[in-house]
Amino acid sequence: MAEEAVTEKMPLLERFGLKLSEKVEKVMPDPLIFAILLTIITWILAIVVMRPYEKMGVIATVQWLFVDSWYRGFWDLLAFAMQMALILVTGYAIAYHPVIYRGVKRLARLPKSTKSAAALTALVSLLLAWLHWGLSLILSAILAREIGLEFYKNKRPLHYPAVVASAYAGLGLNWHWGLSASAPLISNTPGHFFAKLFKDLYGVETIPLSETIFHPYTIANMILIIVFGTLAFYAIAPRNVSRGIDVVAPHVIEVAAKEGEEARKPEIKTIADRLENSRILALLIGIPALIAMWFWFSRLGFFRGLDLNSLNFIFILAGFLLYLNPIAYMRAIARATPAVAGILLQFPFYAGIMGLMRYTVVDGGPNLATVLSVALAQLATPVTWPAINLYLSGFINLFIPSGGGEWAAIGEIITRTSHQLGVPIGKSIIAYAAGDQWTNLFQPFWAIPLLAITGTRARDIFGYTIAVMILATIPFSLGLVLIPY
Repeated sequence: MAEEAVTEKMPLLERFGLKLSEKVEKVMPDPLIFAILLTIITWILAIVVMRPYEKMGVIATVQWLFVDSWYRGFWDLLAFAMQMALILVTGYAIAYHPVIYRGVKRLARLPKSTKSAAALTALVSLLLAWLHWGLSLILSAILAREIGLEFYKNKRPLHYPAVVASAYAGLGLNWHWGLSASAPLISNTPGHFFAKLFKDLYGVETIPLSETIFHPYTIANMILIIVFGTLAFYAIAPRNVSRGIDVVAPHVIEVAAKEGEEARKPEIKTIADRLENSRILALLIGIPALIAMWFWFSRLGFFRGLDLNSLNFIFILAGFLLYLNPIAYMRAIARATPAVAGILLQFPFYAGIMGLMRYTVVDGGPNLATVLSVALAQLATPVTWPAINLYLSGFINLFIPSGGGEWAAIGEIITRTSHQLGVPIGKSIIAYAAGDQWTNLFQPFWAIPLLAITGTRARDIFGYTIAVMILATIPFSLGLVLIPY
């Protein structure tokens, strides 16, 4: 009864976030279970919508569903999974270098309440997401973790799940409008998979970044969303309800203590010890890597040259040059490796879902993503198209939670619909990007590294992220429709 009285006295948005969090905690499964359930739903959708049994026999239908689509797609993200695993472990190691870690800890000491902690973490996540989603995901997760540890150490009440949820803000609200945005970067790359389509419809093969992520339309929408996101996570964070890191993720406290013990200076007794701790070896690999990156970006420019491979190379390079000790860097990487378990197991399942959405029943026919997209796009007018595009890409993102993968699946229908309605393609790419990032707040796929670093479960934080997703429908829809392009 006392808890109910406290809840009733809460402001509306706090009560909304807390109630939704309580409900989601009862039904939100582990991300692996979510992936399995989505796989089953996609199997059913493929049968009901595509009706392959009308074009082939029962045996052939089963073969198409489970082999030609699901199994064929199951292995399509192996390279991407490795890239994601490297982003996680190298980012983790860099963030825990003493110099960087001290900066994060100083930042973690600033907030004095759950609300200020959630707002600070959300703002950091949103700003970093514009630079690169990988940086946002890792550093924001570490900041949330350190805030949890700081409040525990000082015996101050904190709602740790609400703070961790705010670390997901960048992935859910603005990463796809930033420097690592998949669809804008792909559309600006010569020879991309829609180059001929763009040439036929718009007379150019590529869409410059000045028409997408650097257009005033995008910048205005992004400022709106950054302000909204910071205020939204502040508003829904409960003021008088405490669920500290010691309650939600007590093992993180033990891990942090062990990390402090491992920071002592190594003993150098043998030749092997000298090699393992050699600054010269670290420089011999770090300096050539630095030269390689200088030539790489000189040739391509920063915006063309920055991709997942170059980002990972920079992270690896930065690790060697920061630690200047190969074995210390290796140990830092090793501490991060348990966090990649979810990536290694779950990425193939989402690749299988992508296969079910992308591969056609017959050669040259439509795929499941296209059929679903066309049905929604038919409702659009030139004015409502940005909002319809938002909802369309947001829905498909639940099944293909990869910005580039989803663009490959539905980019053609978005491009053709935009041309038919007379909407600038740059505007449509940005609306697509908004939807792709928006439903990340419902989809736990990208939260796997965040959950691993903070020691939380999807059910702990997704009530709050879903609450913000629901609220974000308003600024996303109004901004995309009303802000002039």
